[in-house]
Amino acid sequence: MTDPLTSSPAPRSAAAGCPVHPGAVPLGGLEYQQHPDRLYRKLRQEHGSVAPVLLDGGIPAWLVLGYSEVHFVTSHDELFARDSRRWNAWDSIPADWPLLPFVGYQPSVLFTEGAEHHRRAGVISDALEGVDQFELEARCRQIADVLIDRFVGSGAADLKADFAHPLAMRAAVQMCGMPVSGTDTDELVDDLRMSLDAAEGEDPVAAYGRVGARIQQLVKDRRARPAADVTSRMLTDPAGLSDEEIVQDLISVIAAAQQPTANWIGNTLRLLLTDDRFALDLSGGRLSVGEALNEVLWLDTPTQNFIGRWAVRDTQLGGRQIREGDCLVLGLAGANTDPQIWPEGHLGAAANSAHLSFSNGEHRCPYPAPLLADVIARTAIDALLERLPDIVLTVEPEELTWRPSVWMRGLTALPVQFTPAPLSS
Repeated sequence: MTDPLTSSPAPRSAAAGCPVHPGAVPLGGLEYQQHPDRLYRKLRQEHGSVAPVLLDGGIPAWLVLGYSEVHFVTSHDELFARDSRRWNAWDSIPADWPLLPFVGYQPSVLFTEGAEHHRRAGVISDALEGVDQFELEARCRQIADVLIDRFVGSGAADLKADFAHPLAMRAAVQMCGMPVSGTDTDELVDDLRMSLDAAEGEDPVAAYGRVGARIQQLVKDRRARPAADVTSRMLTDPAGLSDEEIVQDLISVIAAAQQPTANWIGNTLRLLLTDDRFALDLSGGRLSVGEALNEVLWLDTPTQNFIGRWAVRDTQLGGRQIREGDCLVLGLAGANTDPQIWPEGHLGAAANSAHLSFSNGEHRCPYPAPLLADVIARTAIDALLERLPDIVLTVEPEELTWRPSVWMRGLTALPVQFTPAPLSS
């Protein structure tokens, strides 16, 4: 047998190694997509900090909900590794399984381990460190002004489709050397969205293939004509990554920078526009925006769940017997709201940044990516509130709906109205 996305052999057979766990709960459903906290609460009550769940198609996995348990898993690569070829369920996975873009082994930094992971992650970190944060802020403000100018005179907008999503997209692709706009860029972003969070009738596997083809062309272009961007710095890094390695790692960088950042912006704007604690100080700007950004990472983190880790050997976690090759889903949202770390129920009250929204350990979001995402999100929101200080929702807060995904946390739309204003000078 071979892994569906590579010619490398999968190590074990699901038929013998991966029975459905007793009491397993489907990780999905309309109610839980809109109110995932209800699912996490139910799972904690019934199963504790490590719960048996069923992925698409009834594929069994473990959802790690406890803060300390997620921290432990991500801190012990020797027990819970990233190479998905370890999975004992490959015999049960169809070729068109919608989660293949997440788990199908690719020669990317996401699936490397040990010294190879250090090498690949180091190239990404070095390339990202070359991004001047002041220049990034200036570019994001320019992008924000261009986008706001498109709707500023109308008095109404959908801040998700008209602002948060295109701003994060333009910032991400510009850092990597793609044109800020154009057919190739627009289609790349749509395929990235589809591969991460496909709607009904969409093909995430095909979309992921198109993403790879476009990034391959970008690497080829930058190999011939280097520039001051992340792709060019990766190509000239002394580690000497191959073009194939750079293509795979750039997909990870762009995907992580684009949709999660867009949802971070959208979720934070929702909080600012619906919570009285922030509404009184919107025009004041920076302090309340910073608090809102941090609170969203605790309570409405853009990446709710991440798949995954695979058990290197039989072990125990949270009182559960984990078999070699079992798949573990990191419940980042569940861990951030773990009652064990919020004494007296003061959920979300802390101003610290000990959340797990950027994961933890060797495979966490590489430095300085979280700082760059913060620059993008904070600049976007500041620019919007400065230009449109009287912005309000056009629907009741409870009418806002979330995209139907247990993986990403983002609104379907964020409709607002405001006093029409002049174009930027």
